Amino acid sequence: MSSRLKLIFLTCVSLLAFLEFVTASNIGICYGRNADNLPSPNKVSELIQHLNIKFVRIYDANIDVLKAFANTNIELMIGVPNADLLAFAQFQSNVDTWLRNNILPYYPTTKITSISVGLEVTEAPDNATGLVLPAMQNIHNALKKSGLDKKIKISSSHSLAILSRSFPPSSATFSKKHLPFLKPMLEFLAENESPFMIDLYPYYAYRDSAEKVRLEYALFESSSQVVDPGTGLLYSNMFDAQLDAVYFALMAMNFKTVKVMVTESGWPSKGSPKETAATPDNALAYNTNLIRHVIGDPGTPAKPGEEIDVYLFSLFNENRKPGVESERNWGMFYANGTSVYALDFTGENTVPGPVSPSNSTTGVSPSPGDNSNSTVVTGGGGGGAKKWCIASSQASVTALQSALDWACGPGNVDCSAVQPNQPCFEPDTVLSHASYAFNTYYQQSGGSSSDCSFGGVSVEVDKDPSYGNCLYMIAPATDGMNRTMAGNITGNITAIDSPLASPSTSNEGFRQMVVSVAVSLLLPCFVVSLSLVW
Repeated sequence: MSSRLKLIFLTCVSLLAFLEFVTASNIGICYGRNADNLPSPNKVSELIQHLNIKFVRIYDANIDVLKAFANTNIELMIGVPNADLLAFAQFQSNVDTWLRNNILPYYPTTKITSISVGLEVTEAPDNATGLVLPAMQNIHNALKKSGLDKKIKISSSHSLAILSRSFPPSSATFSKKHLPFLKPMLEFLAENESPFMIDLYPYYAYRDSAEKVRLEYALFESSSQVVDPGTGLLYSNMFDAQLDAVYFALMAMNFKTVKVMVTESGWPSKGSPKETAATPDNALAYNTNLIRHVIGDPGTPAKPGEEIDVYLFSLFNENRKPGVESERNWGMFYANGTSVYALDFTGENTVPGPVSPSNSTTGVSPSPGDNSNSTVVTGGGGGGAKKWCIASSQASVTALQSALDWACGPGNVDCSAVQPNQPCFEPDTVLSHASYAFNTYYQQSGGSSSDCSFGGVSVEVDKDPSYGNCLYMIAPATDGMNRTMAGNITGNITAIDSPLASPSTSNEGFRQMVVSVAVSLLLPCFVVSLSLVW
C-alpha cells in the first residue's frame, strides 16, 4: 500500500510541476498621447477593448485616462515622468499626496498593476539616474501604507543602450558607468519580485548598421541563424538575441531570479529619406511576427519556455514628438482611429481580404458626395464604360472597417488622402473612407468586377463619386488617364469604429484549458491520497 501511495503522491507532484511550467506570455500596447487631435480617452478605451487587448502602458497617471479604463479589467502600467523624479525622490509627502489624489480614488475599479518610474533615464539629457531608486522606494512606502505593495509592482524602463555590449548575447554586460545606479535598483527589484523593464528595438540596430544586420533577421523572417560562439546558441531573429543579452547581463551581476519585461518594441511605418526600412509593410511584418513569436513559441534560446511580456509601441502616431520623421510614425492607428496597417493582435492572421463577389445586386451606395443618381453595375468589366467601386451603404460598419483595413494594408492602397487635413478625410465616416480605398484598389487592379469584391460590402457604380477636391481614380483602361488627388480640407475627429473585433483565443485560452484539465486531475489525485492514508 505504501508503494501505491508513493506513486500517487509522485503523480500529484508532477501535475503541480506541470502547472507551474505552463506560463502565459502577454501582449500589451503603449498608449502615448504626445499628439494633436487624438480620440478621447473613452474612445481609446473602447478601441482597446474592441481589439481585446488586456494590457496597456501609459506614461503618466492622467485622471481622465484612469477613469476611461475603469471596470474594463484591462491591466494598466502607469508611468512617473522624468520631470517628476526630483519631487518623488526628495519628499515622501509628495508621493503620498500623488498616491492619494491620482491612484487611490480609481483603484481597484481601474486595474493598476505596475508603475514604471522614469523613462530611459540613462539616455535622458539631465541624467536623473540618482533619483530613480529613491523615488521607487518612496512609492513603495506609500503603497505599503495603503496595503498595495504586494499588488502593484514598481520598476523603471530602460533603453538597450544601458548595456556596454549586446552581441554576442552571452558576453553582454551592463555599462560600468551605470553600475552604481543599477546594483541597488536590481536589489530592490529582486526583493520585491518586480521585473527589469527594457525597451527593445531591432529597427534601430538595422537602421544604424544595415551593412551588418540583415533586414530579414530584424523582422523575424530570416531563413538562417546566427551563432553565439560563447554558448553555441542559435538565433533566428534579433529580438531574441537582444532579450538574451539582457538576461546574460543580469546573470553576470548575479541577479538570476529577476524577470525581464519588454516595455516597448515596434517598427515605424514612415521615416526620413534615409530611413528606407520604415514602411507600413515592414511595420506590419515585425509586429505580426513578434506577436506570433511571443504567443506561439515563448522563450528565447537561453530561456526556452520563459514567459515574455511585451508591450507594442505604439497605439497612435504621435505628431508632436521631436526628432527624425520615424519618431512620429510608430503607431498602428492614425489620430482619427483608422489603421495605419491592418495588424491582427491575436496572432491568428484573421484579417480578411477580397473574396468572391457577392450574389447580391441590390446594395446601392450613395457616394461620399452628391451621387444620389448612381446606379449599380452588375455586369462584368470591359467595353470601355467608366465604372467605380464604392462601399455599400447596406454593409455593417464593422465589415466595412475590416475591408478598409485590408485595402490600406495588404491591399497596398495609399490611403493618405483619407487622413486628417487631406482632400478625402471629410466626411469622416467609415463608409466614405472605405469607398475611396475600395475604388483605388479596384482601379489599380484593372477595374474588373472581381476587383470590387470586398466580401459583399462594395458595389460598382457608373457615376463618378468624386466630390470637391476629393478625386476618385480612373484606371487608364477606361479613360486613358489616372485621376490625382489635390487640394486640402480640414476636419474634426468624431468616433472610432475599429476593426479586428475577433477575441484572442490562442495563448490564454490554451493556458486556461491546461489549467482546467490539470486541476480536474489534481483534485481526485489528492482525494485518493487522503483516502489511502486514512
